[in-house]
Amino acid sequence: MTDLLPVVEVETAAKPDAAVIWLHGLGADGHDFEALVPALSLQDGLAVRFVFPHAPQRPVTINGGMPMRAWYDILEMTLERKVDMANIQESAQQIENLIEDQIAKGISPDRIILAGFSQGGVIAYQVGLHTAHVLGGVMALSTYLVNSEEMAQAEFCPNGKTPFLIHHGSQDPVVAPVLGAQAQAYLTSQGYDVTYQVYDMPHAVCPEQVQDISAWLNAQLG
Repeated sequence: MTDLLPVVEVETAAKPDAAVIWLHGLGADGHDFEALVPALSLQDGLAVRFVFPHAPQRPVTINGGMPMRAWYDILEMTLERKVDMANIQESAQQIENLIEDQIAKGISPDRIILAGFSQGGVIAYQVGLHTAHVLGGVMALSTYLVNSEEMAQAEFCPNGKTPFLIHHGSQDPVVAPVLGAQAQAYLTSQGYDVTYQVYDMPHAVCPEQVQDISAWLNAQLG
């Protein structure tokens, strides 16, 4: 068995039949969104396993080469985002392994939601757009698309009809709001099912957004 990333797990009820794999941002860890689970107000009877993996430690160029939890190295913080694609492919495979693990535990792929914030959202996009598994949804929070030229049009992608939820802060100083808008425009132009919402917030999560995530998760899994 492939070694799996260490994770934090929260189950909302016994015998979960759905899973949300939620990836943190740069320098955070799997505990970052753990406390959000009760606030998501899932419907009674929904048995969901939240899986919050810890990214590996690696040196990050834009932070002076300091090692921290990161899904990939960022070489330049330009609007184009110069990133280490080999790291991204490696992290995407590690998340693919977590999906396989949930399937092995009895959860159908279409009951698995992939979510990610910032760097974690980049990996959520990468996996959602390239995996052979038809997932229940992809949630991309305050993030951006990389390598979109290698992305299949919806009609040729297993997740071509999978709901994508894109959220961004209009005051985001870390991932410019235009990057969230570009991802939405590109995915829509390729035929994907996209819901796009913008909030008056910085690079963060706000209460209004949590309510919208709750409604979306309940709709996908309820």
